Amino acid sequence: MNLPPRRRLFSRQEAVSPYRLAFYIFLILGLLWLLRQVESEQVKPLFLPTPTPTRSALSYALEGDALFVAGKLDAAIAAYQQAVQVDPNDAQVWAKLARIQTYSSALLTTDPERLKRLQEAQASADKAVELAPDDSNAHAIRAFVLDWHANPSLVGEKKAQELLAEAEQEAVRALQLDNQNTLALAFYAEILVDQQKWVQAEQYIRQAVEQDPGLMDVHRVYAYVLETLGQYNQAITEYDQAIAITPNLTFLYLRAGANYRRLAFGSPSAEQAEPLYTRSLEYFDKAARLNEQLGIQDPVPYMSIAKTYSQMGEYFIAGRNMQKAIEINPSNADLYGQLGIIFFKSRNYEGSIPAFRCAIYGCTAEESCQARYGRECDPAFGEIGAEVQGLALSDSTVVYYYTYGSVLAALSRPRDNQCAEAMTILSQVKQAYGSDPDIAGIVRAGEQICQSLGTQTTP
Repeated sequence: MNLPPRRRLFSRQEAVSPYRLAFYIFLILGLLWLLRQVESEQVKPLFLPTPTPTRSALSYALEGDALFVAGKLDAAIAAYQQAVQVDPNDAQVWAKLARIQTYSSALLTTDPERLKRLQEAQASADKAVELAPDDSNAHAIRAFVLDWHANPSLVGEKKAQELLAEAEQEAVRALQLDNQNTLALAFYAEILVDQQKWVQAEQYIRQAVEQDPGLMDVHRVYAYVLETLGQYNQAITEYDQAIAITPNLTFLYLRAGANYRRLAFGSPSAEQAEPLYTRSLEYFDKAARLNEQLGIQDPVPYMSIAKTYSQMGEYFIAGRNMQKAIEINPSNADLYGQLGIIFFKSRNYEGSIPAFRCAIYGCTAEESCQARYGRECDPAFGEIGAEVQGLALSDSTVVYYYTYGSVLAALSRPRDNQCAEAMTILSQVKQAYGSDPDIAGIVRAGEQICQSLGTQTTP
């Protein structure tokens, strides 16, 4: 019988090629290296989405322009700050940023806030001139920034004069580089007004208007020139022209309304003043409604409404509008000072004391509610307390100090003598502003009250 040969149960395996073994080892090592690189993000995995292209500085600048025209100044500043981060060597972008920062300072309510914003604007303007020392526009905007920065209430009289002189030099330099630069002409006119050179100021601003009547800045400065000359009706016309060009800038409505209020204050009779006050309130109301449409939380329009009603003798509604302003910015000490003035004028002397204390010394969240409403805040009505930092004595806060001191003195009685605190406050005022005859008279009256109660005039 023919049988197939039996298969061997154990066969000898062929030896592995050393070349193949080396290949496998290198492959494993390569995969391990690739895995380490992916984990350290030095090598990106496949099929990741394409990275988003970086926005250009021009894109951010155009967005900033649109936001400025829309009246969203803080958002416009943020867009320009993005632009200079992308391209820090663009002098024009730095200059435009400085211009918007300067205008935005008009919407801030306390001296420290305004000073900080103007310092930021000056830094931006300085950078623009550094990058483009022969650019007329950069020098013109730096002149504008320096002029607004030259506020004695913010920097003191000596520093203000130095800044104003530097502003004039910048404006002259801008016109030397381009004597047809409309912005330079307008800003130089504004500087000349602040130097009390009204005839020259009017000459320069008229030239600017003739060259380019389509610029908001030109009509704004022309209005400023006119109102310093007491020509309030013409100033309102120019503010209206500026509003027609940029209808979303609330500070233009506020200035026009303030001119109507000034006309009303100077009217010979209540019958003539009433329609002017009404027009003033209409402009302030437009500013408030515009902010609501833009989603801007700004207390300034309500402050302006409160001041107008206070001037009209309508203290209750004035107080309500100031409380509305504080609801928007409950940590703003200056607003409490203004509320204290309204309470004082309405003869609510006791109610003015917590408000003045909050403005001068600062207060806790609970005390801020008492200062506003004379009670605890009710969150159901949007009433929220906030910690408040007090205001130092300055040109813009001295009225809070001497009024508070006077109220404490006037309300003092032998069994409730508050003259110790009154004299401390009035002494500070006397030391800093004793040369002002009006303030000195107020301080003297408070001292006499306390002397009659047997209190020393010096703490």
